[in-house]
Formats: sequence, structure tokens, C-alpha cells
Amino acid sequence: MSGLFEGLPLALNIAIFLVAAVFVWGAGTRLSAYADAIARRTGIGEATLGVLLLGGATSLPEIAVAGSAAITGNAALAANNLLGGFTMQVAILAVADAVHRRGALTTAVPDPVVLLQGALGVVLMCLIIAGIASGDIAFLGAGVWTWIVFVTFLYSLRLVTQAQGSLDWKVVGQPPGEQVGETEALSLSDRALWLRTAAVAGVILVAGVALSSTGEALAEQTGLGASFFGAVFVAIATSLPEVSTVLAAMKRGRYVMAVSDIFGTNLFDIALIFVLDLFYAGPPILSELDSFSILAATLGTLVTALYLVGLIERRDPTVAKIGLDSVIVAVVYLGGLGVLYTLR
Repeated sequence: MSGLFEGLPLALNIAIFLVAAVFVWGAGTRLSAYADAIARRTGIGEATLGVLLLGGATSLPEIAVAGSAAITGNAALAANNLLGGFTMQVAILAVADAVHRRGALTTAVPDPVVLLQGALGVVLMCLIIAGIASGDIAFLGAGVWTWIVFVTFLYSLRLVTQAQGSLDWKVVGQPPGEQVGETEALSLSDRALWLRTAAVAGVILVAGVALSSTGEALAEQTGLGASFFGAVFVAIATSLPEVSTVLAAMKRGRYVMAVSDIFGTNLFDIALIFVLDLFYAGPPILSELDSFSILAATLGTLVTALYLVGLIERRDPTVAKIGLDSVIVAVVYLGGLGVLYTLR
């Protein structure tokens, strides 16, 4: 589909990109409200729902761009979109912390399942880095390393869903802010709630396809290259659902859901590399990547680990009412982009 947009003028592609971004933002905000209502009505934990519903639904744009890029043979754009998106989505928490400004965000997340999600994301990224560095060999339609990643992802989902409410972890201090009371979504019937949830997920998918397709075309038209454009601009575009859902969840006081959305989406995004490998016509996709992708994956691992430190330490100092861990993550992310630009 990106070929269609490549024939359009640069200004028109930018306009389509921005309009699609608006739709993704609006749909993501509504998705957070519906997820909040589902969590209250069903009793499913925020962390589990953040992985299974928000994580899965907000990964739809990444599925669109990565799948189309893999089918058309653009391994660099496909994989680096996912690796760059992993890092970008963690950086969203720094943005949310700056908007929140009630103290460090990591002190507002009293659920140990979120720690588990973040740690599992680090494990998956380490497997990706190992696969790129050592090279991959084909096995049953994909690479050996990507098979390992996929099996680890499935086991990770099992761990997360089983861990909800079963981990004995003492919380010190109270999360800042209060949860919002009744919302419009809570007044819906069960059927209407699930139908609307499916509808906004569909909007995210369609608008995400437009974002990814115009993004791929803009990569060619601007001359920035598929690796850098995929890891930065397309990753930012496909992360817009996470931005809107995280900010909306925090507005409702659903801090666990906000952070779990990010860590859960990242688990899905890394698992998608296995799907890319199945559709990619060339050799195992990890063997097509280079030092650029290793650095992109390392950045994702580093920023996640920084937040895990904040979540465990729980006495985070602040800078202008923003968590110090968020400030460090923002600096690392922006500095990493500068280094990636030199490797493009």
C-alpha cells in the first residue's frame, strides 16, 4: 500500500499522516475509557487488562506497518519500527510523568505484576540482541532465535496472567491522586461496551495502516532512510495509541493500567518479530539486521531497566515535580536518537 502513497506529493502525505494521527489519538482515548469500565465490571486486574486488551489493541498499527514492510521485503523498516517503537513507548511514560507532575510516576504503581511485565520485556529484548549479534539460521519458516522469542513471549503471557493478585509484595506509601468516579462507559450494557471497544480498535487499525503507509512513503521522500525513519518517525506515529491511552488512563487515576499498557504493548511488539520472520521472503530477519538495530534494541532495554529501578526503589527524587527516572529516560532516549542518526 505504501507504493500508492509514494506517488502522492509530500505535502499531501504529511496531511494524511496528521489526519490519521488525530483519529488514532481519539480512538486511543476512548479505548482507555472502555478498558477502565471493563476492568471495573469484570474484576480483571489493571495490569492483566493492560497487557491483554490495551497492549494487544494498541499494537495494531505496529502489526500493520511491520506486516506490510515484511511482505514487501523491507526488513530494516519492519524490524526497526518494532525496536524503535519499544523504546519510544517507554519514553511515553516520561511524557506522562511531565504531564502528571504529582511526583514520580513510578511511586504511583503499587502492582508487582508491572515489574514482572517490564522484566520480561528486558528478557525478550536481550534475546533479540543475541540473535542479531550471533546471526540466525532458518528453522520451520522462521529463525531459531525468533522461535525462541515467540515461545518466551507465550510463556510470559502465562506468567503475567497467573501472577495477577498472587504476588506477595508490600507497598510503601500511597499512590498520588484519586481515581475518577463514574464514567459514561460504565453506563453501557456489556454488549455495547464490547462492541464499542471493538469499534475503536478497528479505527486504530485503519488509521494505523494510513500512518504506517504514509510514514514509509515519507521515509523515501525525505531521504532519511528506512532504518532511521522506521525507528524514529514511524515508531512515533504507531505509538500514538499508547500516548492517548496512557494519558487518558492517568487522568482517571489508573496508573497501573497506564504503565502496564506500555510494558504489555512492548511484549506484543517484540513477539511480532516472529510473525515478520514468517512472512519475510528472505533469510531469517534477524540475520538481515546490523549494529543500528542492536543499538535500537539496547536503548529499549536500558530505558525499561531504568523504570524498573524506579518501580522497585519507590522513593524517587523529583526534578520540577517530575520523577528523576523519567528525566533520565528522556535524556537517554534523545541522546540515543542522536547516535542512531549517525548510524542511519
